[in-house]
Amino acid sequence: MPAANHDSITRKLTRMNMLVSGIALVLACAGFTAYDVIASRQSSVYNLSLQAQIAGSNCVSALLFGDPRSATNTLSAFQAAPDIISAAVYTADGQPFALYWRDREGPVPSLPAIPRGQIEGHWFPGRDVVLVRAVEFQGQPTGFVYIRSDRKRLYARLQRYAYIAGFVFAASLLAALLVSAIFRRSTAEPIVRLAMLANTVSLGKDYSLRAGPTGGRDEVAVLVDAFNEMLAQIQRRDGAWQQAHNQMEKRVQERTMQLTAVNQELEAFSYSVSHDLRAPLRSMDGFSQILLDDYGDKLDEHAKSHLQRIRAATQRMATLIEDLLNLSRVTRGEIHKTRFDLSSMVRSVTDDLRTAQPDRQVELSIELGQEAQAEPRLVKIVLENLLNNAWKFTSKPPSACIAFGAIQHHGTTAYFVRDNGAGFDPAYAERLFGAFQRLHSMDEFPGTGVGLATVQRIIQRHGGRVWAESEASRGATFYFTLHGNSGEQAKP
Repeated sequence: MPAANHDSITRKLTRMNMLVSGIALVLACAGFTAYDVIASRQSSVYNLSLQAQIAGSNCVSALLFGDPRSATNTLSAFQAAPDIISAAVYTADGQPFALYWRDREGPVPSLPAIPRGQIEGHWFPGRDVVLVRAVEFQGQPTGFVYIRSDRKRLYARLQRYAYIAGFVFAASLLAALLVSAIFRRSTAEPIVRLAMLANTVSLGKDYSLRAGPTGGRDEVAVLVDAFNEMLAQIQRRDGAWQQAHNQMEKRVQERTMQLTAVNQELEAFSYSVSHDLRAPLRSMDGFSQILLDDYGDKLDEHAKSHLQRIRAATQRMATLIEDLLNLSRVTRGEIHKTRFDLSSMVRSVTDDLRTAQPDRQVELSIELGQEAQAEPRLVKIVLENLLNNAWKFTSKPPSACIAFGAIQHHGTTAYFVRDNGAGFDPAYAERLFGAFQRLHSMDEFPGTGVGLATVQRIIQRHGGRVWAESEASRGATFYFTLHGNSGEQAKP
């Protein structure tokens, strides 16, 4: 954890305390000020209304007898009220009758209209307040009293409130700082130390560390105890995991040594099969051929048949040994995957089949544009085995057909080789991919029964799967997937 962030929680808490205190104080001052302004306005209107009533009562006689001087003397009494700027008495038809100015004479103020059904009205133009009240005598209107007053004392009082509020605000912030400092020592600093310890444990993976006690019994102390207990559990589990990991590594090393020894034995066995078994077979086949060539005229047909059977058996054994060696080879070595044209590879394999048996008439259908991400050498062995089987098992139908293409199978591209040959009983489909498993006799269709086992080993090494669908005498379809082709679309 960077050092610059060690006190981030304390700063946040300090700012929060100061913000809460400041907002509370501002709201309190705003509420108090709003209340004082409203109360002051009401009080001003009330006082002006009383003064207008008194002035109106004193000016009734002057209005009735047309004595403006007497009305002016009455208005001059407003000199005792320093807030009143000007006053006036109007006749019933709204004509000025008497005027009063506090400082100097000015224009005659216009008479605002009193709302209908009311005896007086008031307004607040700018920073002043204006009140107009009707003067009545025996229920009949005789005139109007106009008074205009300023509110300087209100604004002066508000200014004093602002000074007091500023002082209280500064004192509140100072108090919030002091409270935050106390809170930091009692609550924030233990949390900061706990966060630093958690970061240290996370980086160093040292679960033996523990947070120091806070000396209290509050929620922070509970948090520290829970964190220490968690570290203790992790330490125990980590120790058990490390012990199991060490044991597993030891077992893996032992198993690796065993597998290495087995692989060496397999290599030795392959070498022995390759050199020690095939050499005698070649001798048996060669000497049998010599006997037929050099002494064939001295042997009867029965003896020649025996020699030919010997040759056929040795050749079949040689083929079987070669297939076993191929099966052993595909399970070893690294796989180097590249992207290549699968359709072109199928075309190459079928061309070789046509060249080997030019008399066969087979209708081939190859879906173009199919690509794969795999080991080309091993995938070619897969195609050779599947296409060789399709070529072999379509030898009896009058019109042989072999097709290669791709479909989408559960979101994965599945390639297939389909033929209209002998097919097989679907009940025995699982036996196809076992070594030496055959569903047809040697006299009917020759073979060693190792090819499909080799196909399965190669597909499994690529992380895919292979399966077959068929009905007896109705052909067969072999499907296979390759790891890394998930989600590819079969191209037309």
